[in-house]
Amino acid sequence: MEKILLIEDDVAIITGLKYFLEQNGFEVLCATSKKEIYGFNQVVSLVVLDVCLPETSGFEVISFVKDKISKHVIFLTVKDDEDDVVKGFELGADDYVIKPFRPRELLSRINRVLKLSYDGTINVKNVTLDKNANKVFVDGKEVLFTALEFRILMMLFNNVRKVVTREAILQRIWDEAGSFVNDNTLTVYIKRIRSKLPEGIIKTVKSVGYLVEDR
Repeated sequence: MEKILLIEDDVAIITGLKYFLEQNGFEVLCATSKKEIYGFNQVVSLVVLDVCLPETSGFEVISFVKDKISKHVIFLTVKDDEDDVVKGFELGADDYVIKPFRPRELLSRINRVLKLSYDGTINVKNVTLDKNANKVFVDGKEVLFTALEFRILMMLFNNVRKVVTREAILQRIWDEAGSFVNDNTLTVYIKRIRSKLPEGIIKTVKSVGYLVEDR
């Protein structure tokens, strides 16, 4: 389940939006003040960030948010001034939504940002997977993977913080010769993939499958 952090001080917006997003499959966490933002210690898929906040502004905290909480930020604001919109994008926002807004519009924007993040590159700690180039980089240096190793890794990276069962992997992959990969062979492939990555990137969930953690 994708996690979203909602940074907003309007209780009515928090209540309604949290319920709506949870009904659409997200886990929603909330922060309402500068203290709660800087005290937040989780990594999430996306942050919905209000520009006008008590004691600070979204423009002031976005650098911290993108560095510590999520690479993806959507600004919420009552101001539709062109300079503010441009400033938001220049500071690294993925999108900008003007209040009042329709929840379904925001949901669409959220899904678009998350989809784009998976369509291009995926970053997990110091590992970058480039889906378009079929390449993997560790600390900026390319590490070579076979075609099948890359497909398995991409499946795991596409489901960060989610357990991917061995059965699900086996149903999706075939070896280079077009033969079905059996359970024992999958174990060998996972071992090879792990040997090329920093320790702890891929965790085993006993008797179930594998989990990639990005924190």
